[in-house]
Amino acid sequence: MPGRPFLQIPGPSIVPERVVRAMSQPLIDHRGPEFAALLREVLNGLKVLFQTSNGHVLLFPGSGTGGWECCIVNTLSPGDQVLGCVNGHFSDLFCRTATSHGIEVQRLEVEYGAAVPAEAIEERLRQDMDRQIKAVLVVQTETSTGVTSSLAAVRRAIDAAAHPALLLADVVSSLGCTDLRFDEWKLDVALTAAQKGLMLPPGMALLAVSEKALKANRSAKCARSFWDWQAVLESNAEGYFPYTPATALLFGLSESLKMLFEEGLENVFKRHARLAGACRKAIEAMTLKLFAQNAANYSSTLTAVAMPQGLDSDAFIDHTLKLVNLPLGKGLGKAKGKLFRIGHLGSFNELELLGVLGGVEMALKSFGVTLALGAGLAAAETYLLETTNQRLPL
Repeated sequence: MPGRPFLQIPGPSIVPERVVRAMSQPLIDHRGPEFAALLREVLNGLKVLFQTSNGHVLLFPGSGTGGWECCIVNTLSPGDQVLGCVNGHFSDLFCRTATSHGIEVQRLEVEYGAAVPAEAIEERLRQDMDRQIKAVLVVQTETSTGVTSSLAAVRRAIDAAAHPALLLADVVSSLGCTDLRFDEWKLDVALTAAQKGLMLPPGMALLAVSEKALKANRSAKCARSFWDWQAVLESNAEGYFPYTPATALLFGLSESLKMLFEEGLENVFKRHARLAGACRKAIEAMTLKLFAQNAANYSSTLTAVAMPQGLDSDAFIDHTLKLVNLPLGKGLGKAKGKLFRIGHLGSFNELELLGVLGGVEMALKSFGVTLALGAGLAAAETYLLETTNQRLPL
């Protein structure tokens, strides 16, 4: 179809033209001085984005799934116990990755649509009198439900229990969209991927790692070769990688970091929160329900919408794609068929959001949902007008 392509799944997000152009330049020698300068630039920029001066940043060809495995095998040993916080499909998969490497996962099961309860983490850690739990696994933004949990509260819970467990956090759907303070919150590993807030195509896993995690790495017994942190850190110090890197993605990463810093991180976070607020106002005006249970935990990255009783969300998403060529995120795991997800992340603005909401309204109406056409758009427009003071001047 002619016109701007819309991809409103919660990642991959649309790759901006600036990033596309940056990735289109000729490749360079990945062991030469030009590459060493590029690597130094992106690693320093990522430390600013992760908000760390003490942590180390590591890059691997891969995805968020690879990031899980990279995190697990470098910090833990078979037979170790961890506390896994499960409040959605992706946190469940994070725990399953640990289990596949012989880690014993004590699962803290949370209702889908709810945030991770810090008080329950503190209670479980206090009960661990022999300090057998080596790490706490948590997802900051659970992409399957549209819920963001407080990593600061999780850190306070671990400290309140005076427990030495590592804090291993998935920030795949939050870095570059939501505030993340690696040093202040004393995270030990924060893992992410390229295709969301960093506005790149899929293909890169990124991790920030604390000194405490590096100490654990030296005694971790999980088998690893490609994912080994030490090999990457040693090679990076010389300006290259122990494997052929994704050079084109590094070109793109350099440009996406420039875009984020030009806008200013605080402004990036405010823009995402404002567009998310407008999207939620629209959904509520359409008389639909948000899947996330508590307003304090609404995600700025995506909005998960509960499908009206008796209607299948997968069928609705297929209908929307055929009607207006608008891809939306499907319900995953326990939420399959129960919700649809609207992504509003990365390089995204007010007019694009209004176009998406117009398409969603049309699709809902033609799918048999009772609503007044234009009600959602009007609610979003009103909210955006009321909050114009929150946006950067043109």
